Amino acid sequence: MAKRGYHPGNLREALVKGCLALIEQKGPTGFSLSEAAREAGVTPAAVYRHFEGREDLIAEAARQGYDIFGDLMEHAYNDGQPSALTAFYATGRAYLAFANKFPGHYIAMFESGISIQRTPELNAVATRALGILEKAAAQLSEHIPAEKRPPPQMFSAHIWAMSHGIVELFARGSPGTKSPFPPEDLLETAIGVYLRGLGVIPQDNV
Repeated sequence: MAKRGYHPGNLREALVKGCLALIEQKGPTGFSLSEAAREAGVTPAAVYRHFEGREDLIAEAARQGYDIFGDLMEHAYNDGQPSALTAFYATGRAYLAFANKFPGHYIAMFESGISIQRTPELNAVATRALGILEKAAAQLSEHIPAEKRPPPQMFSAHIWAMSHGIVELFARGSPGTKSPFPPEDLLETAIGVYLRGLGVIPQDNV
């Protein structure tokens, strides 16, 4: 069995690619380890050289996703400097861009039920990636009046929740949920309303 250009040196990566394709087609619980092996062009027995089960394979897909996600978030944050507000907006847009460009990784990371505590390697890359949004929130929160200032972790969690909701409802092609507005515009206006409520943006600044 040698489809997809498989050779022994890239078995692990071939399996992850097969896993990502199946996640996009069937969701994280809609395929078996045997199907992932078949997608990669190897026998099911070969899978166990690298992964104990389907969850371990999905966890590796998630780890790779968080690594890509962290790079995109860091680039967006740095590109928005020195303005704390621009950097904050940029990280939100980067979240949407990642979900659109890497749907298999996105599902493995956020919809598979795989805990980021599953392995030290997964925890490290996830902490780094999500920490960039917290850093952007912490920098921006310095401009919020003290009496309205939420903890940076709460601040970033709110933006994460908005970003995730827009991805799930309007950026994934779910039937019956098409928006007349681009997801990026929905997120930017939602963040604007939120920031005006906190006093970061003046109320008359639309």
